[in-house]
Amino acid sequence: MIRLTLAALSLALASVVAADTKVPTSQLEIQLGFAPLVKEAAPAVVNIYAKRVVETRQSPFQGDPFFQNLFRDFGTARPQVQNSLGSGVILSGDGIVVSNYHVVGMATDIRVVLNDRREFAARVLLGDQQSDLAILQLIDAPRDMPHLTLRDSDTVNVGELVLAIGNPFGVGQTVSSGIVSGLARSGTAAGAGQGYFLQTDAPINPGNSGGALIDINGDLIGINTRILTRSGGSNGIGFAIPTNLVAQFMTQAAAGNDSFMRPWAGASGQSVDADMAESLGMDRPGGIMISGLHEASPLRTVGLAPGDVILAVDGQPVNTGSEMIFRMSVAGLGSEADLTVLQNGQEKILSVALTPPPEVPARDTVTTGRRSAIPEMTLSNINPAVIAEARLPLGATGVIVQDPGQIGGRVGLRRGDILRAVNGDETPDTKSAERALRKAGSRITLAVERGGQQILMRFRL
Repeated sequence: MIRLTLAALSLALASVVAADTKVPTSQLEIQLGFAPLVKEAAPAVVNIYAKRVVETRQSPFQGDPFFQNLFRDFGTARPQVQNSLGSGVILSGDGIVVSNYHVVGMATDIRVVLNDRREFAARVLLGDQQSDLAILQLIDAPRDMPHLTLRDSDTVNVGELVLAIGNPFGVGQTVSSGIVSGLARSGTAAGAGQGYFLQTDAPINPGNSGGALIDINGDLIGINTRILTRSGGSNGIGFAIPTNLVAQFMTQAAAGNDSFMRPWAGASGQSVDADMAESLGMDRPGGIMISGLHEASPLRTVGLAPGDVILAVDGQPVNTGSEMIFRMSVAGLGSEADLTVLQNGQEKILSVALTPPPEVPARDTVTTGRRSAIPEMTLSNINPAVIAEARLPLGATGVIVQDPGQIGGRVGLRRGDILRAVNGDETPDTKSAERALRKAGSRITLAVERGGQQILMRFRL
């Protein structure tokens, strides 16, 4: 695996600084426009062309509301090339690039084209679909690549002038201007990206994904990712992933991680509204009321309980679960975060250790063999790490279907189903599930939990 050099990482993270911004003070400054800024920043923004080969099946039952699921693996598999187009930003002189996961994720071939038309192959060092971020390394790139510095995204204010640089619609590098129109936007961007965003009215169109959102000093404040639109075009509401999260991605890539690990809260909750605030004696709505805690949750360890309210993380207000996880992720694994909480009517600060979800009990992942009633099905024991990955309820236990396999898919099993029993035999772990499937006859009854609903599947093989 190609790894970030410590020198490159130090250069990138040491440049996370607050910008000294000001409005134009003369007609001459207004007439200058953004040309000098664009000239300096544009070489660090690249075009990315990615492709991957997937197998598709052409089924005569496609479109049928019943048979398309029953016979979804029917037909001959044919390889098909899928292409994607987007943008990226060079973050260090040795060719470290950040882009969106939906641009380069699962790609088998990535080409990066610079502003001066030089081309380089690239490989993904670290990618995360949930955050929609990916860190790439240019292959055989020189050590003096143009790059942007990262500004502390917590210093960004609504109303700041910004530029969005990218490759919309594949027409070539384009620059659009606007302002920061909102902060702390969570759960508003469409697609895979879930979390915390900066909002801008600078047009962000298809192909701008992964491009740079810079301030008037040329510092990077966000990675353009999505638009909120009903028509498919830019309606003045775009979203960018803050640079503070990008910095953590670089840190983990430098450590050799190929997937992003975020701290685990092991908690569920809801935003405090006006009615809840009044009942709690709060002077205004804000924060997250804890409704549930996993028995291994680090929040439980420091004394939090259902009914307590988390107001801030490291001094930054949080109003949704996405904001809290973002703040914990920015603080970084292995460190501690100071939680401002309201407990029994008293406000206090508690320090919580930031750790990944524990792998207890062990996953013990198995793939059923040919003698199984449902061969080639992959099962795992549910633990906190699996709960976080699959977004299961905090109290989930048992065996999860990681991959139903060809036969399992035909009988209606889905990825993420929890297998409770086979022909009446309970399956609390993967070993018991494997045994039950081996001894099952031709008539099979599966007890499955899906989305909180209990389902019985009866079929004959």
